[in-house]
Amino acid sequence: MDIRIDSLYRGAVEARGTVVIIDVFRAFTTAAVAFSNGAEKIILVAEVEEALSLRAQGAGDVCMGEVDGIRPEGFDYGNSPYELSQVDVAGKTLIQSTRAGTVGMSAAVNASRIYAGSLVIAEATTRAILRDAPALVTIVAMGAEARVHADEDEQCALYMRNLLQGRQPDHGAVRALVLAGAEAQKYADPQQPQFHPEDRDMALEIDSVPFAIGVEREDGLLVARRN
Repeated sequence: MDIRIDSLYRGAVEARGTVVIIDVFRAFTTAAVAFSNGAEKIILVAEVEEALSLRAQGAGDVCMGEVDGIRPEGFDYGNSPYELSQVDVAGKTLIQSTRAGTVGMSAAVNASRIYAGSLVIAEATTRAILRDAPALVTIVAMGAEARVHADEDEQCALYMRNLLQGRQPDHGAVRALVLAGAEAQKYADPQQPQFHPEDRDMALEIDSVPFAIGVEREDGLLVARRN
């Protein structure tokens, strides 16, 4: 198995084979929580306007996501795992738009198979990949707004590569490296209340969710489901 690590929007565009798009803070931690709370599926879109349009057409029940960390006007929920853990989404179709994770999903047009990636679902995702035994795996750390490298996504990519290669990294070491990064500091800043400290804590519950999140194109839409 050839395992490659890439980053940011360009990395998503160029990714081949089985592709994992990583967004730890917070898109695919939020998605994992939503599925844990019974969401049926999540439609992933790059732009806020597309999410609102799909909801208006009846394609989904609620919109969740963010721009600059803030819930967009007209959205039901932000891009917050803590917030999603407090609401009942059982049986619902969610529509998610963020500035990194869902943008990366939309850009990964050359992938033969796609998974969402975050630390909470890292082990479950690698198990799913190993079952398929693809020849090529590309892990893409999306970073901040798909433009700036972010420690949490880069560390998640390295962690998943180690798992795929049969090693078991130390959870505490991974957490410490992420907590030292610039993105993690936002969640302790009272001037940025949209970044709940609980979001950071939940995102660092490594391997706490027992399922992977697979993404497929259905009727022209990118649809995520728990695997």
